[in-house]
Amino acid sequence: MYVTLSRTLLLSLFLSFLSLSLSLSLSLSLSLSLSLSHSRAFLYDHKNRKCQWLSFDRNSPGAQSQQDFNYQLYQKKDYVRECIVGTGQSYRGRRSVTVSGILCQAWASPIPHEHKYDLNDLRENYCRNPDNSTVGPWCFTTDPRPHLRHQECGIPQCSQVECVHCNGEDYRGPMDHTESGKECQRWDLDEPHKHLYHPKRYPDKGLDDNYCRNPDGRHRPWCFTTDPHTPWEYCNIKVCGKYRGEKETTECYHGKGEGYRGTVDVTPTGLTCQRWDSQYPHNHTFTPQAYRCKDLRENYCRNPDGQDFPWCFTTDPRVRTMFCTNIPQCGTQNTLDDGERKES
Repeated sequence: MYVTLSRTLLLSLFLSFLSLSLSLSLSLSLSLSLSLSHSRAFLYDHKNRKCQWLSFDRNSPGAQSQQDFNYQLYQKKDYVRECIVGTGQSYRGRRSVTVSGILCQAWASPIPHEHKYDLNDLRENYCRNPDNSTVGPWCFTTDPRPHLRHQECGIPQCSQVECVHCNGEDYRGPMDHTESGKECQRWDLDEPHKHLYHPKRYPDKGLDDNYCRNPDGRHRPWCFTTDPHTPWEYCNIKVCGKYRGEKETTECYHGKGEGYRGTVDVTPTGLTCQRWDSQYPHNHTFTPQAYRCKDLRENYCRNPDGQDFPWCFTTDPRVRTMFCTNIPQCGTQNTLDDGERKES
């Protein structure tokens, strides 16, 4: 079983495992920190509760990976992903060609271009960003011409690798940093922030690792952060083109009714629904501007946040919301399916 793990959480998780059988001291923490700087991954033996540091990852030359449920493989994401966050200074991928297709010069070689960069982590001829250049990872080229001494590699931002539809509830991409650059907290951990969105509790929300997700219908994908002072932030992921969403119906609803686009605007008890673009009598955040793909027109019953049924705010100040259970479910007797009348 494979699990990718961010750099800052790799050590803390390993220390947590060790704490099951050891009382850790400051000196041990220090030595582990030094070991971490030379490691790409570690194996955790569930049966013996032991860890083994690895100086390679599943993409390293000659490495072979096998499925084994007795062991858990934790890897630094910097070594297994081919996109960058920010300037890409932590990029450890295997790209070795520049943006114009020129093969990179090996960092250990002075030919054809001499340089004075320390070889610490500058392996092979892979694109790197040792000087934190704003152009992202780069390399010296194998072209001897002076004007082609070095060139950027054109590695894409992780925020541009994939896109989100609507508010990103179905996003399952690899983004694991917030829009301000903070690293995301793993969904299966409660440090540094305790929360309720654990994978076992929401198995259908894609709460893998520490990737940006939208399990609760917010404006766009987000995550808890590893910054103790910042509980959560939105993630910067581009919006896709045309949305291919829930199957839309007008006279009945499928599933939870997230695709219902009919015109029912009263509750089962006869209360008129409040308009979605109004804040009276109830203030709320479910505005048409915030939920562009949810068709929050007029005061029609809708399900923008994945509730059990379509619902609405009511015009009664004493009753904030009600389910619109007066809308029939598609496929039941005497209902219309997909907006078309059933043939008799």
